[in-house]
Order: sequence, then C-alpha cells, then structure tokens
Amino acid sequence: MAERSRNLRQALILAGIEEINRRGIQDFSLRSVAEACNVSCAAPYRHFKDKREFMAAIIDYVNDIWAARQEEILAECDDTLRQQIISIVLGYIRFLMENPQYRAILMLKDQDFDNLYHKKRTQFGSLTQTLNAQLYKASGYTQEVWERKLMTVRSLIFGVLVLFDAGEFEYNEKNMEYLRYTINREFDIL
Repeated sequence: MAERSRNLRQALILAGIEEINRRGIQDFSLRSVAEACNVSCAAPYRHFKDKREFMAAIIDYVNDIWAARQEEILAECDDTLRQQIISIVLGYIRFLMENPQYRAILMLKDQDFDNLYHKKRTQFGSLTQTLNAQLYKASGYTQEVWERKLMTVRSLIFGVLVLFDAGEFEYNEKNMEYLRYTINREFDIL
C-alpha cells in the first residue's frame, strides 16, 4: 500500500508540473491535477495538506532531480573550481533545454508565492553559489568585479536559453562549446 501511495504522490506531482506548464500558476488547480490522474478531487489532499504544500513538493521534486544531475556533472569534471562552475552552468542549460517542463516551475513569479517557495527555488542553484563563493575567495577579484562577472555569466545563461528557445541559435554541442569558451574567457577578463 505504501508503494502505491508513493506512486500516486509522484503521479500527482508530475501532473501538477504538466498543469502549470499548460495553464500557468494563476489557473492552476488541484482538481485538474486529480482529473489528470483519474482520481477523486480529495486524493491530492491525502498526500498534501493544501495547494501551498503541493507546490513546495513540486519544487522539491525538481530540485532533487537537478541535485542528482549536478553530482553526476561534478563526478565527470576535473578538480578545478573554475571548470566545475563552467560544467555546472552548461549542465544547467542542458537540463533546462532537455526538460522544458521544469523551466516553468523554476521561473514562476506569483504574488501568492511566499518566502518558502522563493527559498526552495533558490536551493536549485545552491551548489553553484557555494562553488562561486569558493572561486571568488581564491580569485583575488574585488567583490565588485566578481559581482559583475556573475551578472555577465548569469546573463549569458538566460540569454542563451531565450536564443535557443526562439530558434535564433540551434541548441547543439557547437554552440554549447562557444558558451563554454565565452564563460571561461569571462573569468580571465579583469
């Protein structure tokens, strides 16, 4: 019975992700999620206290998948902080390009979202923030220079995602290598 309950919980979470992507957060309802899973309207409430707890579970689900992927990325790259950060950045772009359903979750903006959601979503980048802090300490850059570099790299990340989505540049290894080169070069510029 516990396995069946776990499976339904995960099915509800996956249906919730789909629902948010299809309708957005404003029109999101647990009733629609229940319908998508062919269960009663009360079924989601057996797993989640309310809509807020359900949204937190969705964010946790996406965070857990990304955390596992980050571990794989770090296991595949060398020991230098700089290369680890660059690999994580490229992995982040790949993750979001190959899983567009998660982008809507990570980019949610809603006035009803409280600090819990914001905190949970920022956990998505906590490893990168930790690596960045370590590299900043080791780099010798002033805080202003480091903040400028982070802003540039983050702008590259989100700009590339938009360009790939719009079809202005193809999402392929050649363009990912251009991005690797550009980020690497940014760390060399004072």
